[in-house]
Amino acid sequence: MSTVWTLYRASLKEFVRDRAALFWTLAFPILFIVMFGIIFKAGSTTYNIGIVNSDGGSVGLGLMQTFKDSKSGDSNVFNVQTYSTQDEAVGALKAGKQDLVLVLPASLSETATSPQPATVDVFYDPSHSASAQIELGLVQGVITQYAAQHLQSVPKLSAVPQSIQTHNLSAIDFLVPGILAMSLMQLGLFGTAPALVSLRQDGVLRRLGATPLPRWMLLASQVLLRLTIGLTQTAFIIGLGVAAFDMHVEGNWLALLGLVLLGAVAFIGMGYLIASFARSVESASGITSAVNFPMMFLSGIFFPIASLAGVPVLAIIIKILPLTYLGDALRQITVQGAPDFPLALDIGVLAAWAIVCGLLSARLFKWE
Repeated sequence: MSTVWTLYRASLKEFVRDRAALFWTLAFPILFIVMFGIIFKAGSTTYNIGIVNSDGGSVGLGLMQTFKDSKSGDSNVFNVQTYSTQDEAVGALKAGKQDLVLVLPASLSETATSPQPATVDVFYDPSHSASAQIELGLVQGVITQYAAQHLQSVPKLSAVPQSIQTHNLSAIDFLVPGILAMSLMQLGLFGTAPALVSLRQDGVLRRLGATPLPRWMLLASQVLLRLTIGLTQTAFIIGLGVAAFDMHVEGNWLALLGLVLLGAVAFIGMGYLIASFARSVESASGITSAVNFPMMFLSGIFFPIASLAGVPVLAIIIKILPLTYLGDALRQITVQGAPDFPLALDIGVLAAWAIVCGLLSARLFKWE
């Protein structure tokens, strides 16, 4: 047993001296616990809703005031903005300025106090499925509560969801753009940085650099390879969604192609930048994981951005991450969803990431 104990102590010392191993096995999980703890303890989210009140009676005014007064803890649940026409309000919803739009009909007060049930149209964007379902549930809860308190009969007043999309979106319609964005990120990070560092670590880059072959040609071939893989990924992902799950692609295919190429270039540039700093394949994989995981969970491809932006620090990080803008732009183009950001801003941020990472990589990349 003394031999086992000696070998155990030697292995323990080796592990403790490996700072990278200590970080990824102990510190990194703790960081994730802290991150998700902040997300889920961030408190309530305030939703933007537009209201078109065509009812001049007490029910319309009472409902508007109830929405304005709704609170969760110390914060308001809804940020209410009034509109004069339905077209104006729905236009704001399509532009991403509102999360929901309520239309209170002109005869609401009369109908609500008569034996006939009354309804309120609630317009929503199904391309933001997770947040839309939460918001619709909250709105229905407020309307039900108001009817129970002021109309003495819950069935007298109910919400009727109205989609602003021309077709019914399925889960796959808004899931595929997020998966495609994640795949392009994985290609640019895991498919680039460790592979390049491995070539450098094995001396392949040094030997190629000593040949008459211009270095830019080697780098160009590597970038073209990854762009080809990115286009192949896109074809498989979109093709499978359309063929097997009846996914709807509403946008322009050329615009989608250009956005995929831009997103791939941005993340490939990031992969080259990581390879410029990493000294070994292990460190390249570690740095890549550290960059990859926050983007997966804070960019809105799995969780609605609105549910994450309640924490000021997270709101800043969300607006920095390139995957936030790639996922938003892909959803705008594929399903014509309400944007989190203007499409021009999405493209501009991705282009800026591509340029900055490309210039830094060109300056810092090491061949040996």
